[in-house]
Amino acid sequence: MDGTRGITPALGFHVLTPLYDRVVAMTTRERTFKRALLDQAGIEPGQNVLDVGCGTGTLAIAAQQQRPGVQVAGLDADPAVLAIGARKARDAGADISFDLGRSSRLPYADERFDRVLSSLFFHHLSWGDKLLTAREMHRVLRPSGELHVADWGRAGGLVSRTAFLAVQLLDGFDTTSDNVAGLLPVLFGSAGFRQVEETRRIPTAFGIVSLYRAVKSGGAPEQRSAGGTA
Repeated sequence: MDGTRGITPALGFHVLTPLYDRVVAMTTRERTFKRALLDQAGIEPGQNVLDVGCGTGTLAIAAQQQRPGVQVAGLDADPAVLAIGARKARDAGADISFDLGRSSRLPYADERFDRVLSSLFFHHLSWGDKLLTAREMHRVLRPSGELHVADWGRAGGLVSRTAFLAVQLLDGFDTTSDNVAGLLPVLFGSAGFRQVEETRRIPTAFGIVSLYRAVKSGGAPEQRSAGGTA
């Protein structure tokens, strides 16, 4: 799993990578779910934050702009999207460390980060790589650190399930079936996380984007208000 061989490019094809930001913004209610994810994460000044599968850096840049003084790293296995992200960060005046690597073998020390974020990434992975990735996220989080994920979630009915077929045709049925079956909370629990919950469901043109929160055990527990669904 080392290197970049075998990666799935943004939108499935390298030729479509330059269109990624525009397509995601138009089809997934990106501003809504990423703003909600950052609000949920409750990042504090001085914390270390990792965005796994950061793509073109939209979420990582927003995380730093929301909380000045936060140290943000973004990791992706696709050098093309990292180059776009680095350019966007320079234009935004954001100091983001963009790192090339695999989610299943994160190039970071144990217990380095206070928050790990991920958006629209897990549905690209097989169940085995999902589990490896979740375990790596758990490893690099500090005790009581939190995982916050936005990704395609359990179908809400026939309409959303039918709409999600377009995503599955593009990204593959094998990797997306876990998401649409609502299995990500099971995954996070299997990786060692506690207090795993789906906190919100956001309808989009292609299905439901679910927000998830999970906590690494250890240290003093943080007081948080309960999340709701929408």
